[in-house]
Amino acid sequence: MYRFLLTRQWVSLTLISLVLIPTMVELGFWQFHRHERRVEQNALIARNLDHEPVPVTELTSPGHTVPRSDYWRAITATGVYDTAGEVVVRRRVNVDEKVGAQVLTPLVLTDGRIVLVNRGWIPLAVNQQAYPEVPPAPKGTVTVTGRLKADETTKGSGIKDLAGLPDRQVMLINSEQRAEALGKPVLGGYLEQTDPKPPGTLPELIPEPEHDSIGAHMAYAIQWWLFVAGVPVGWVILVRREVRDRRAAAAGTASEPAPSPANA
Repeated sequence: MYRFLLTRQWVSLTLISLVLIPTMVELGFWQFHRHERRVEQNALIARNLDHEPVPVTELTSPGHTVPRSDYWRAITATGVYDTAGEVVVRRRVNVDEKVGAQVLTPLVLTDGRIVLVNRGWIPLAVNQQAYPEVPPAPKGTVTVTGRLKADETTKGSGIKDLAGLPDRQVMLINSEQRAEALGKPVLGGYLEQTDPKPPGTLPELIPEPEHDSIGAHMAYAIQWWLFVAGVPVGWVILVRREVRDRRAAAAGTASEPAPSPANA
């Protein structure tokens, strides 16, 4: 009765089922690990945002790669803005998902070294080849508070570092690139400004990173694992249905009357 399982159709169905099971198990673990990373990142963000601000020079130096453990650490920097070295970072969105740019201004510290300060978001000029209207940075000595961020790279951010951009426009916030352009030592990473607030509406300060939501990764993981349980159950149901149909067909054939000799 079960010899039909050796037919090409049923062998193919069984093989597909056997492939689906480990695939969906793996997809479930992939979502589970994403959930774990999200929980870990939320905890890291919350922990680092709660730290008392420390001088930026305590956490980074020229050529330094900011470790993940220091992402979003509260930092302060005191110095004078070098507006001649200011650039805008293209293709950045604000909280309303409007595409614009972020203002990146070098802050010269008392020892002559520089920290890059992301002063926030501004809309682009109508002519995107032109330098946008940027609210001027404060004059004189200022103290800026913000979050420590790591240098951006194409590999890490997915942003292509395009060549041939208009003057004073860049794609990535990268201390090594800016150090080469400025010809001065630049601290690794950059400061994402949170204080002082600008006197007007622009630049728009970058909002605090989201760290309350854990997303739906765990629900997706459980969903994939439920699918895993459903595959063998579905296979058994199909087999039993096939057996029932074959038995019904065999019973119907056996109950048909044999033809009489006159009709033969």
